[in-house]
Formats: sequence, C-alpha cells, structure tokens
Amino acid sequence: MEAIPRFSNRLLSLSSINPNTKSLITPFLRLQLSQIPTFNQLPISPNPLKTTRFFLSTKTLNPSSPPSTSITRAGWLLGLGNNKRQKQLPDLVKAGDPVLHEAAREVDPKDIGSEKIQKIIDDMIGVMRMAPGVGLAAPQIGIPLKIIVLEDTKEFISYAPKEEIKAQDRRPFDLLVIVNPVLKKKSNKTALFFEGCLSVDGYRAVVERSLDVEVKGLDRYGQPVKVDASGWQARILQHECDHLEGTLYVDRMAPKTFRTVENLDLPLAVGCPKLGAR
Repeated sequence: MEAIPRFSNRLLSLSSINPNTKSLITPFLRLQLSQIPTFNQLPISPNPLKTTRFFLSTKTLNPSSPPSTSITRAGWLLGLGNNKRQKQLPDLVKAGDPVLHEAAREVDPKDIGSEKIQKIIDDMIGVMRMAPGVGLAAPQIGIPLKIIVLEDTKEFISYAPKEEIKAQDRRPFDLLVIVNPVLKKKSNKTALFFEGCLSVDGYRAVVERSLDVEVKGLDRYGQPVKVDASGWQARILQHECDHLEGTLYVDRMAPKTFRTVENLDLPLAVGCPKLGAR
C-alpha cells in the first residue's frame, strides 16, 4: 500500500522537506511536491468525511546513520515510487506483470531462516521504506511467495490532518513481517476510503474494507505470530494479503471512483458511495 508511509513513515522519518524535489509517489502517485493538502481540501459531498490520504516520507535505510533529507508526499497505500532507489534494492513490479495477478506460494517454514528468505525480507523492508509505502508484498518485487511487511509510525501519522486520522482510525504500529499470513475478518463492519498502490503509480480508488481482522502466520524467525487489527492497520493488512492472492485494489474498487492523483481532490461522481465507516 502506498502512503502508506514511509503504507507510513510509515517507514520513514520525516525530518525535513526538500523543496527542490519534484514529482513522485503511495501502497499506496506522481504528485508535484507542494504544500501538504489539508483535510478540507478533499471535498466529498454530501458526506462530511473526506477522502483518505497518506503522507509519506523517505529517509536513510540505516537507522543508525544520521537522518537524511526527507521528502514528504501524499500517497500510500501510496503509489508513487521514489526515483532515487538504492541500486542494491530490487525494482517494484508494476500492474500487468503476471506475478501480480497470480496466487503466491507458501514459504516452507524450514526455509524461513535461510539466507535467501532473510534477504527477500530485508529487500522488501528497504523497498517499502524507500518507495515510500506502508506495506509491501513479496510479489511486488517479483517474488511469488507469501510474505508481507508493513509499518506505520507516530511521527509519520502526525503529518496528516487530525480529522483524517480520526476518520481512518489510524494508529501507529511497529514493523511487522508476516510469512504465510492467513487473514480472517472479525466483524461485518466496513469502511470506504481511497487506496493507492506502489504497483499502480499515479492512481487512487475507493475500496470497501473490513474494519476488524485477525492475521495469523509466522514471523521472520519462523515463530507463530497473531495480529488483531482494526481501522487503518486492518486495511493495510487486507491490501497486502490481497496481493498474495493475485488481487490488486483496482479489482475491488467502487465503480466510478478510480482517478488520477491529480484529481484526488475532486468530488465523487453522483452515485458513488460515501466515504467513511458503515
């Protein structure tokens, strides 16, 4: 998911904004870097809830090194890639590549601790943070395995309007690595918000997602992990788990809500669903 930060800073820390940086971008969208839009700039009549956005930033991938100049942008669940990719990181795979439209394979638990799988996980984290995004699935770097990573930080979330954060029920969480995730919806409650994707640059669409989910799997050390998530974190988990089944957010989008990032502020067409929780 793109803006998805750094899917938050989600993976990246926002220390400063480089005014000379031009377009990019969230998993979620090539936007010209400009003043961060306010919640009021996203009119969605007649629903008082405005369109959801993610504000991302990029930083050095080495947490022990001094913070580098950050670039803040809207996206995410972003959808705009950072052109300054480090050479050692794999490229993001874009929509149309078969790996994004076919089901991924489970990872043999005995292989999780191997150098190969650990490198894949490290690459995924690096690509997610560099993009930036709040989540990433292995197929997005061309590897058809069931592995997802996601992260959202307090610092990154602080750059979004308070009204938006509240509407999204967005709260920070530390880096999560889940191998062979199995997602279960825990309630019938849903919400509709705009999503983007790092593999579908420059576009957004409204997607209805469950508000409460449970995900079970294995962590990067092969140990069982269970995540009970709600709100925005639940949305990210659903977005990334969809990737493992060969499903993109555009396969689930509400008709007539698909748009370019440049038109994200425009009102929804007549007949489109209202944004927010149901």
